[in-house]
Amino acid sequence: MNLEAHLQNLASLNINPDEVENEQHAKAFNSLFAIVEILSKENIAQKEQIQMLRDEINLLKGEQTKPNIRGSKKKDDISSEQERNQRKPQKNRESNSRIDKIEIHQTETCKVDMSTLPEDAVFKGYSPIVIRDIIVKPWNTKYLIEHFYSPSEGKTYRGKLPDSVNGEFGSRLITFILTLYHVANTSEPKIHECLESIGILISKSTISRIITENNDLFHEEKAEIFQAGLNSTAYQQIDDTSARVNGSNCYTQIICNQYYAAYFTVPNKNRETILDILLCRNEKTYFFNEEAFELMETFNVSKIWIERLSSFKDKIYNKEEMNRKMNYSFPPDRYKTIRTRILEACSIASYHQMTNIPVVNILLSDDAPQFRKLTYQHAYCWIHDGRNYKKLRPVVPYYQEKLKAFLDKYWDYYGKLCEFKIKPDSEVAEQLDAEFDQLFSTKTGYDQLEERISKTKEKKKSLLMVLRVPEIPLHNNAAELAARAKVRKRDVSLQTVTEKGTKANDTFMTIVQTAKKLSVSACAYIYDRVSNKFEMTSLAQLIREKSTLN
Repeated sequence: MNLEAHLQNLASLNINPDEVENEQHAKAFNSLFAIVEILSKENIAQKEQIQMLRDEINLLKGEQTKPNIRGSKKKDDISSEQERNQRKPQKNRESNSRIDKIEIHQTETCKVDMSTLPEDAVFKGYSPIVIRDIIVKPWNTKYLIEHFYSPSEGKTYRGKLPDSVNGEFGSRLITFILTLYHVANTSEPKIHECLESIGILISKSTISRIITENNDLFHEEKAEIFQAGLNSTAYQQIDDTSARVNGSNCYTQIICNQYYAAYFTVPNKNRETILDILLCRNEKTYFFNEEAFELMETFNVSKIWIERLSSFKDKIYNKEEMNRKMNYSFPPDRYKTIRTRILEACSIASYHQMTNIPVVNILLSDDAPQFRKLTYQHAYCWIHDGRNYKKLRPVVPYYQEKLKAFLDKYWDYYGKLCEFKIKPDSEVAEQLDAEFDQLFSTKTGYDQLEERISKTKEKKKSLLMVLRVPEIPLHNNAAELAARAKVRKRDVSLQTVTEKGTKANDTFMTIVQTAKKLSVSACAYIYDRVSNKFEMTSLAQLIREKSTLN
């Protein structure tokens, strides 16, 4: 009899130690169930290790490894969309007809053949039908530039091209290329193939230059969007995803809120790198104040080293000065880790004292270590925490029921937090605070579940940040969705090759995703800037206006 059959037999017995009257028998069942879970977990881990060793042996032999075939979605799914949606307050959805938003460019009347009408026919008006279509064709313009020569002045006067003309390709074509690449995620070879099929003569290298070069205006817009976004709310959300640049592994950091999403591709994903982004292109400085020394203790820098640094107290250094100080006291070949922790502590303390840029007070993220201590307060994502419970895979039916019962209470509590966000109340906040302690002190008899519950309880302050600042989201979905846009881009174009290409990718992803949040047409916005019209309000200004209204 295989394992599956034994588990089915165990489920059919329906043994519940809580209902067993004999205390010794109940303890025996609990112990046996715990042993089954431990052995099952060890068995899975050993199978994975054995398979990994087999794959390594096969590679050494020049053979193929076991193919990585994903399991069924239902089995591997650790999301909690269904549970959360049942607890979320329902919003009133207004009519959102597409027809009402369509701009009419041409109107034609479909007339009735008068010869077919009877004599008593009376006109009763029109029945409107809107047909959506598009015109895609080459449109080449020849400009005849006038020349006048003045013999008396010895000078030639020339006519000027329109401001929208810059180079041999028009603003509409440039916008079309940028829209295909950055909005529709079309690869460069496919853009070239598309344009050639339409009848536009353009080289692949020219398409690449249009995408990556002469984007200074858009880079400045991205910087303005980022600063406006940092100023727009009391919190910021952050996440990261992997990226490839010219064959090297990098990371794209995404910082966002309800009004914008900004992308930054960097070689590392440590605290110092994220801090460089938050500095908004300002030079990093290092401040040895009380906060810096407290952070050093938090980062496990020994008291001996902290005492040695006490002579630097209340002093601020630039990057070059700090490196000289560190090289003297902590040579990088011997004290690399300590040096890194000290630099992190002092740079964070200095960032918190800045007044020329928006300083983030609350950061919402998952519990990745690089996001911690960057801001005064840190909010955690409930969905990330909930996923840890979905990763538990008990094989004993008794434990399966315990897990399900606890998760029902978990998401019921989440639903109460959602309701609190809509109608904040200090008394309700106190009740929810007390209820958190009660819920996450639950004893189930299932060791792995209780271990997970205690870890959630340790994160109480960060998970319940919403009780103090109700506008903070309960989850980090906004950052995860923004990261997903980057992943979809990576699926089409595996990597960027040049620094210019990487920078352009980040800039246009910022503009496109921000425009989407602000209900602005990214294509129209890009055309407005490429054509030098500047008739549309900047995205940064829209962020400022919308955040002021809310």
